[in-house]
Amino acid sequence: MQPTEDLPTATVPAQARPTERLPVSREAPATAAGSQLTDRYVLRQRVGVDPSAGAEFWRAEDTVLRRPVGITLLRRLPADDRSDDPEGTARAGEMIVRALRSGSFEHRGSARLLDVLAPGTNGLPADVLGAAVAEWVPGRSLAETVADGPVRAERAARAVEALAAAATEAHQRGLVLGCDHPQRVRITPDGRAMLAFLLPRPSVSAADDVRGLGGILYCLLTRRWPLSVADAARAGLVAADRTPAGRLRSPAQLRPGVPLELDTLCMGALGQAGDGLGRVHTAAATHRMLSDVVAEGADQAFFPPVHDGAPAEADDVWQNADRLPDTRRDPQRRRNLRIGLAVLAVGVLIVLGYLAVQVVSLFGAASAPPVVVSPPVASAPPAEPQGPAATATVQNVSVQVFDPEGDGDNAGTVDRVVDGDPATAWNTSRYRQPFPALKDGVGIMASFDAAVPLAGVTIDSSSPGTVVEVRSAPSADSTLDETRRLETVTLDDGETVVPLDSSQPTEHVLLWITTLGGGGGSNVSSIDEVSFERAAAAG
Repeated sequence: MQPTEDLPTATVPAQARPTERLPVSREAPATAAGSQLTDRYVLRQRVGVDPSAGAEFWRAEDTVLRRPVGITLLRRLPADDRSDDPEGTARAGEMIVRALRSGSFEHRGSARLLDVLAPGTNGLPADVLGAAVAEWVPGRSLAETVADGPVRAERAARAVEALAAAATEAHQRGLVLGCDHPQRVRITPDGRAMLAFLLPRPSVSAADDVRGLGGILYCLLTRRWPLSVADAARAGLVAADRTPAGRLRSPAQLRPGVPLELDTLCMGALGQAGDGLGRVHTAAATHRMLSDVVAEGADQAFFPPVHDGAPAEADDVWQNADRLPDTRRDPQRRRNLRIGLAVLAVGVLIVLGYLAVQVVSLFGAASAPPVVVSPPVASAPPAEPQGPAATATVQNVSVQVFDPEGDGDNAGTVDRVVDGDPATAWNTSRYRQPFPALKDGVGIMASFDAAVPLAGVTIDSSSPGTVVEVRSAPSADSTLDETRRLETVTLDDGETVVPLDSSQPTEHVLLWITTLGGGGGSNVSSIDEVSFERAAAAG
């Protein structure tokens, strides 16, 4: 974020502007994963780059407070005698000063600034001019959010509303966010768009923020980025389509069913309304229009939503017919149906027998013996034979995502693996590269009320080829090194039974996924249900 009042800026001609590669001097090694900034921050993963600002975006670790942080690095530019600021020093100093002035800004739509590393700070690598440290925003990038398809219109409006509110308050204080770059924004697990990386380029303005809000809404609705084509490529997004005259195609043209209000807002914020009609000039106007759309959607919550071209999501109340689970071949459902029909037949026979007795007693001869009707007993389904060492399913299992190197893949839905409903599932994030390219793995930590001996684990999954290590853990917050591997299994399509012979009693079990299903550029695994079988006591 930066204030909009006039400050001296460095003029950088096109020949000297930074590019995707950001070369450095030979004596200064480029920063990489594992590099340290001062004696406190360790870089873990580069998640984006903004060459126009000479900035890189990193997920890092604060080694003092043991927490993840988001760091925006300002890199030294290649020396160029044709530039007034050949190495970007003046540019970096100006951006750092603006960051310091905005340090008191806090909003739920923007990451909070935690620390500023000014140029010359002891412990900075030679190729780093400065950095801004902010709280880490969990969730997904824009590209990850739309990887499986566009977002429902109402959810897209609700997501951008929070960021628009932050931009409105920032502009009222004379600051700007710089949200016109797709890799500066992340979508939180509760669906909010948040500014995750600070230090925008010196030339950014409030008008750029308005265009950025329109761009983010456009991207969520269409899966395309409507601003910089180069930024779209770096972020893994598709550039927006344009007409032969160079105008953007509206969201409603790409996705029939997008509400008129959102279609108009997108084009107006992006400056594509034409002849000044319908143009949206301020973040406050954007926020007001989004709030109206969200409020209208809340009023219609009890009615099926208008089809907007996007499939329903897993936790939507209203589902598309093709997403409903097919239960026609469910053996448990068929068994329950047979039992219910048998009980209903018995009830009908009892009622008919009672009526027959009443009729005979009313019209029959006085000496006639009473008629007694004994209803047939419904035959119960044959009991399954019990082996000599029967097991029992462990009850009251609590679960959480175990992700020591990430944000906790879809942590809000992990309870689905123990809800008793195979139709619901927990999915990992979708990775463009298989493990261990970005991290070693991700898992589910299950905890019981007390330590129990386990005879086995049953994992129901629709992701064949997923490799899972079953590990015992001394506590729910154990590190991976503190766990002990019990068994390794490759999941089939459906239920996979993992026997655990001679398992010692344990209170915590980690299902550690080391290989994801899918492959290619779409690596993801789905776990529908998990159950744990208690070993029978010897007797």
